[in-house]
Amino acid sequence: YAMLLSLIFLIVLVAAIVGFVFRHEIKTNFESNLDLALKDYNVTADRHSEAVDTIQRTLHCCGVQNYSDWERTEYFSQRGIPRSCCKNQNDCSEEDLKDPNKAKQKVFVDGCFFLVTSTMESKMSIVAGISFGIACFQLIGIILSCCLSRYITNNQYEMV
Repeated sequence: YAMLLSLIFLIVLVAAIVGFVFRHEIKTNFESNLDLALKDYNVTADRHSEAVDTIQRTLHCCGVQNYSDWERTEYFSQRGIPRSCCKNQNDCSEEDLKDPNKAKQKVFVDGCFFLVTSTMESKMSIVAGISFGIACFQLIGIILSCCLSRYITNNQYEMV
C-alpha cells in the first residue's frame, strides 16, 4: 500500500513540476488552439464551435485578442460575428454582426485569451492549496502504512 501511495505521490509531483515548467508553452498552445477553433468555427455546432460559444458567453468576451479576430474567418464572410459575442441577444441582428463598426457597439470587445488565462491563473492558488493538502495526507498515509508494516513484521513471531 505504501509503495502504491508513493507511486501516485511521485506521479502527481512530476505532473505538477512539468505543468509549472511548461506553463508558457501551455499558454501558447492554448492560444493557437483557440485561434484554430475560430478559423474552423461553423454553425453546425461541432464540439469546438460549442466550446468557443460557451467561452464567449460565459466570460463575456469575443475572439482571441478582440472581436476583430472574427473578421479573418470564413464564418465572418458568411454570417458575421457569432451571436455568442452579443452583449444582448435580443438586440443583435445578423446585419449588425456583419458590419464591424456596428458590431463594436453590440458585442463584447475584449478577447477571450486574456480572460481565460487570467481566470486560470487566479484559481491556481486554490488548486495549489488543495493539491498540497492532498499531498500531506498521502505522505501521512505512506508513513502510517510503513509503521504498520514494520509493526506486523516485528510481531510476526510473538509467543502466544
